[in-house]
Amino acid sequence: MNRIKYIIAAIIGVVIISSCSDYLDKEMDTELDIEMVFDNKTKVESWLAGVYSGIPNPGMEWLNTAGWEIFADDLTPSRRWQQWDWPNIPKIFGEWTPNTQWGAGYWQKMPQLIRQAYIFIDRVHAIPDADLPQKEVDYMKAECRFLAAYYYWLLVKTYGPIPFKPDYITPTDFNLSDLMIGQTPFDEIIDYLDQEMLEAAKELPPSYQSMEKYGRVTSVMCLTIRSKMLLFAASPLVNGNEWYEGHVNSNNEPLFNTTYDPAKWERAADACKLLLQETQKAGHELFVQYNDDGTIDPFTSLEDMFWTDYYEGNREILFPYTKKDDWNNFKYYTTKAVTPEFGGGGGLGVYQGLVDAFFTKNGLPINHPNSGYTETGFSDHKEVRNTSWTGGTGNPGEITSSGTYNMYCNREPRFYTTVSYNGSWYALAERKFDFFKNGMDNNYTHDAPQNGYLVRKKIFPTDNPRDNRWKWRQPFLYRLAGSYLDFSEAINEAYNTGDARREAIKYLNMVRERAGIRQYTFDAVDPADANFIRIEDDQDAVRKAIRMERRVELCAEGSRWDDIRRWKIAEELPEVTGAGYGMNFSGENASEFYKRTEFQSRIWEKAYYWFPIFISELEKNQNLIQAPFWK
Repeated sequence: MNRIKYIIAAIIGVVIISSCSDYLDKEMDTELDIEMVFDNKTKVESWLAGVYSGIPNPGMEWLNTAGWEIFADDLTPSRRWQQWDWPNIPKIFGEWTPNTQWGAGYWQKMPQLIRQAYIFIDRVHAIPDADLPQKEVDYMKAECRFLAAYYYWLLVKTYGPIPFKPDYITPTDFNLSDLMIGQTPFDEIIDYLDQEMLEAAKELPPSYQSMEKYGRVTSVMCLTIRSKMLLFAASPLVNGNEWYEGHVNSNNEPLFNTTYDPAKWERAADACKLLLQETQKAGHELFVQYNDDGTIDPFTSLEDMFWTDYYEGNREILFPYTKKDDWNNFKYYTTKAVTPEFGGGGGLGVYQGLVDAFFTKNGLPINHPNSGYTETGFSDHKEVRNTSWTGGTGNPGEITSSGTYNMYCNREPRFYTTVSYNGSWYALAERKFDFFKNGMDNNYTHDAPQNGYLVRKKIFPTDNPRDNRWKWRQPFLYRLAGSYLDFSEAINEAYNTGDARREAIKYLNMVRERAGIRQYTFDAVDPADANFIRIEDDQDAVRKAIRMERRVELCAEGSRWDDIRRWKIAEELPEVTGAGYGMNFSGENASEFYKRTEFQSRIWEKAYYWFPIFISELEKNQNLIQAPFWK
């Protein structure tokens, strides 16, 4: 057999994934004889670690490098940060062309990793003398099979239809013309990836008993991504979207199916149902903490979920991110919200639209006539609820103090665990936040909340960048609550029946129960009923309820941008397409500060639903077609 040299340049410079397992911390040699690699257990594990390196980092990558949080309407980083390596901020203000650089670089990075996965599958074999048995090799192959499909999905979700040549390893003596292929239609790619993820799931366990293997791909992880992919593929952006009529590839094939297909929703519902069945078998459940009287404590449940790992009892995590040496990327998110007093940026805020999206304490949206919501005046008493949470005033059970602006009073628990507003408790400083102009938390040139809010979600109360004091937490990409809402949406869209809607609100209500707000019912109940809110038993009403729930339950977790895109609703969101609001950053006192004030104006183009292909790539490959509406 000829001994072929493979230059591992494809993954040089790509950070090697790390987890609790030893081999995921290993590094690769730069040039190795291929047989040398796969005859050596350490080098096999190192190669596999390289394949894992494309799993997105849900800290810095989602926030800045890829920028999913910047493109959406949950988090609003200070616009002034664009001068300090925040290249995605200018994009939301219209400074975006096909030549604009993008830090995540999926177009270049993912094909390299896919190729490495295919080489691994083709070459890896058991090494009994080195404690690498065939069963472990089979697991490794299935992991790579899933990862290759996942990376293809990340490409497709970002760019739309792409050149697609699965199960193909480019030889070292390739002809350039062999690679100059055009895009494959979106649905054809999804069909293939669907089967690949499903087959990989069949070969993998739902979990590992050994902590050393935590973070390796499981069947649950495969099914999680598969269900989310099929949910996206069933959604309005790519299911019967007339916008893309006439968008064809170099072979004159339509790249998107512009005829609505209801079977796509059925397929998504089946995928979500299968995932939930498997998670139940594997012992996954919502993370819940209880008060002394046995009732759910929504405040500590929602907050501690982010500080509790799988082996400490957090079975809500479905897709963990276990790269140990990437901890600085998670500190990055926190650092941008902690104030400069403690070495942070103090400028990672939230949009007023997100503040408004949270329900009131009685589970109703703020614009409902029975919500009790008001923006007039200030509270004349402190509010106390049944919880051990101290994040409201520093004292257990106290949610707001007397004198709190009424906009922030009597809101649901998720609001308080997500948003830091003027007068809310700042545990690190052991005082209230002061966002008035020239106040303790608004007296900085560049690092200040530009609209009077900071994000609180996913930030441990006493994380201190100045003293390098941090609470370890298990990062993750996806959790069970999100999959409950995925299933609710899919089954409601797939089957316009009463039974389907009851199944949809069953899982929606599980999320609301943990959040400490009233659940939905189709039955007639008194408007003041302590446990239930009646909604209409029709598809539109349930769709609206699901979308409102996703907005608040999953905010700041990387999913909002996908939801905006797949629902085709960007044009309906003022803070994505135009004016962004908050409190008056320039206000020096209450009468000046507590006013809805425009702090920025974004620019939106229909082209932004997909990332453009770089001009240089179009010039190299004449068979490529630019993404829709990009000039």
